[in-house]
Amino acid sequence: MGLFSNQFSNVVEWNETREGVLFYKWQNNEIKKGSKLIIRPGQDAIFMYNGRVEGIFEDEGSFDIESDIIPFLTTLKSFKFGFNTPLRAEVLFINTKELLVKWGTKNAINLPAPGLPGGMPIRAFGTFNCRVAEHDVVIDKLAGIRQIYTVDDVKERIIASLDQLLMGWIAKEGRDMFNLQADARNIAKGIESDLDMDMRKIGIAITDFTIESFSYPEEIKKMQEKAAAQSMVGDMNKYTQISAADAMEKGRAGGGVAADMVNLQMGMAIGQQMVNQMGQNQNNGSQNGFAGNNAAGASQANGAGPKFCPNCGTPTTGMKFCGNCGNQLF
Repeated sequence: MGLFSNQFSNVVEWNETREGVLFYKWQNNEIKKGSKLIIRPGQDAIFMYNGRVEGIFEDEGSFDIESDIIPFLTTLKSFKFGFNTPLRAEVLFINTKELLVKWGTKNAINLPAPGLPGGMPIRAFGTFNCRVAEHDVVIDKLAGIRQIYTVDDVKERIIASLDQLLMGWIAKEGRDMFNLQADARNIAKGIESDLDMDMRKIGIAITDFTIESFSYPEEIKKMQEKAAAQSMVGDMNKYTQISAADAMEKGRAGGGVAADMVNLQMGMAIGQQMVNQMGQNQNNGSQNGFAGNNAAGASQANGAGPKFCPNCGTPTTGMKFCGNCGNQLF
């Protein structure tokens, strides 16, 4: 008789065959004698009876509903299974894991920019993380009318308000419209805070929000690339040296005629540098000789005589006439 009474038993479980589901409502609301409840890792099971929460079970494992679950239900503690007497209750499975979702603006957002009457159209892409934060709010706001609730539903709600949030946070503190990526982290943190506040109204938490990139119109990209190139080539001498070194390295790797041509060009460049250096040295030498002559003339003009008498070779010791031969020194 016991075996016969259990032939109607069922297993209350959620296999999570579909990815990105935040909660799932068990479809068969008749729980028969001998039924089992299976809670997998990352799941909570909520028993509901007549629209009211009877119990929340968070421990993973396999449980006998009659002996392990019913004694802990609020108004069904004394429920007794009989022949053809199933328990008519709903079981809501909650996904407690944090889920990663990719997002992107559907259309370009026109941001106010100086000199652009219609604004500058940009797109943005990134990711956000979400999870179920409050069971009772989810049940109150969503579970009564939904069989399942997925990250696509969360994403749809977020995208609907994302344009205004992006415009608001980009416009704050006078950010550079042409270099938004440099401030992407601060913009993302502000949006995360606003989104989390809004989504908690339905029991969902936004735990992270990132902006991977801002996408500008093609004309703006070309202008940015041109400006970057001009900045890099600002010092033409340095640019030429780096380019020659790269070419020599590639020529060596390739060998043959390419290497010979590169070496020839490098030799000519080095030779020209040597000529230039020699010219600079000659100019410096001429200037130094001229300065030396000027200094000698100046010393004679100032009355400084020779150290030895040009007539007899006797040291002059600064005298105007030689002490040996009487020759006039200056």
